[in-house]
Amino acid sequence: MTVRKEKKSRKYRGYRTHGWGTKGQHRDRGAQGSRQIGMHKEKWSWLVKYGEGWYGKHGFVNPTTKIYNAITMRKLQELIEKGEIKIKDENGKKVIDLTEYRYDKLIGSSGLKIPLVIKVNMASKKAIEKVKELGGQIILTTSE
Repeated sequence: MTVRKEKKSRKYRGYRTHGWGTKGQHRDRGAQGSRQIGMHKEKWSWLVKYGEGWYGKHGFVNPTTKIYNAITMRKLQELIEKGEIKIKDENGKKVIDLTEYRYDKLIGSSGLKIPLVIKVNMASKKAIEKVKELGGQIILTTSE
């Protein structure tokens, strides 16, 4: 910013508004807007550069709410077919340990096509019933 040799007010002695238009303009900080004014308009470039997280919710998150990583039986069948989840053979039974794949809960009512022994921390009632109908078993493990 260049420094003026003389103040602007000195140049405009005798001119009431000193070149700032009608009464009151540029008299105080009202012309610039307060902190929030113009953030979605003329101050947008400042917001993009410095104002990350300006918009949106920033409130309290309940620490007692538990978020479980769940998988549906249909999605499980798709992952088995793609080869992303491997089936192990233990004592002649096909076993899948979902805790190895960081899944906490098995949900859903259908989707599996083969009888499996599934190890998981939690499962819905319908999921347990459908796996038993196929001839499989769900072993509920304790979450650590």
